[in-house]
Amino acid sequence: MSTYFPSGKGLAESKKWFVVDASGKTVGRLATEVARILSGKNNPAYTPFMDMGDHVIVINARNAVFKGSKNDQKMYRRHTLYPGGLREVSVKDMLEQKPERIIEIAVKGMLPKTKLGKAMAKKLKVYADADHRHAAQKPEVVEIVTK
Repeated sequence: MSTYFPSGKGLAESKKWFVVDASGKTVGRLATEVARILSGKNNPAYTPFMDMGDHVIVINARNAVFKGSKNDQKMYRRHTLYPGGLREVSVKDMLEQKPERIIEIAVKGMLPKTKLGKAMAKKLKVYADADHRHAAQKPEVVEIVTK
């Protein structure tokens, strides 16, 4: 009896596409499930040092919700690398301006901070509304259950 070990050949062709609807879902719980699909941890042939994950399309990012007081208190911070360049944006402003970035930031924070993690993050497509451009890939709908 031998152990199955996936080779790097043919991995790109075997990747699937999934659609996740974010409307009414909690951002953090949604992001954990999406990160699991992107990294391939839901795949029985998961190998930690290979990109075994699938592509994920998240739609209706504008309708994702935060629990508790995060809507009022949570801030997204970035720095421009210039002196005094700290920029802060609240969750309410981010939902109005760029709702896609909220999901992207949450998912990327749950992926590895390596070249492999960047390759996984490239397979994530987030859209604010229900329409997307990936109908030709015939994505499967995945229902994520959050409590």
